[in-house]
Amino acid sequence: MKEYHILSLGAGVQSTMLYLLACEQHPCIGKIDYAIFADTGDEPEAVYDHLKWLQALDGPEILVRSKGNLGDDLMYGCESRVGKDNRLFSAIPAFTAGGGLGQRQCTYDYKIAVVEQTIRREIVGVKPRKHFPKKDVHVHQYIGISLDECSRIVRIRKRFAEIPWATVHFPLYETKTTRKGCSQWLKSRVPHKVPRSSCVECPFHSNEEWQRIKSSPRDWERACQIDEALRDQAYLCGRGMDELQFLHRSLVPLREADLSTPPQTGEFGFVHECEGMCGV
Repeated sequence: MKEYHILSLGAGVQSTMLYLLACEQHPCIGKIDYAIFADTGDEPEAVYDHLKWLQALDGPEILVRSKGNLGDDLMYGCESRVGKDNRLFSAIPAFTAGGGLGQRQCTYDYKIAVVEQTIRREIVGVKPRKHFPKKDVHVHQYIGISLDECSRIVRIRKRFAEIPWATVHFPLYETKTTRKGCSQWLKSRVPHKVPRSSCVECPFHSNEEWQRIKSSPRDWERACQIDEALRDQAYLCGRGMDELQFLHRSLVPLREADLSTPPQTGEFGFVHECEGMCGV
């Protein structure tokens, strides 16, 4: 049986540590064949700069693949899904004026599905509409979730239980490594601060994260542009909505939001972290 070892690379703190360990072929992860970075098109500038640094290392090949630009698709629709005349978009979990939360399709469509399709089509070579050769090929997928984020593991393991040709591994969790431990380990190995990987328009940001985004004029303007589009009938994501939508949990336009207050989990119990592979 042919086996492939694939790292889901978010280019954040945890997956960066795994990539560097793979460069050393550390026993906790061993040799990987590829790392896959699913690019939403709306990562912070610091993430793209850091990704270039990783690509310059003499490590496993990093495949950068994308479904398209999430922010543009929110505003104008994604032609690749339904054709030019009937466009749709993948919803983000924006806060609504009535105290609710929008659907979250973005993680699956722009992260999980991109990685899975890259594995199927490019790495294994499965043709469209053909079954995966599960008797001949098995994929080991490595995800950078640390000990202090173990609640995310249950959901991911449940998803992988339905994929007979793949096994998921969590080397950081299995070695009892925390996010803080990752950051400390990286300090002596990376010449810059490793950024947190998460779309600039992600509603799960804490105020601390919004402040970091605001420190980059490009990132802040992009986030505000998408926030305003959520409430504008001229854009697809704002069209026909029963309630106004906001990126900031205070339910005010992002440009007007008070970012000085301490982080709060709110009634939804968020830890400003998206599940799946966002933020790792």
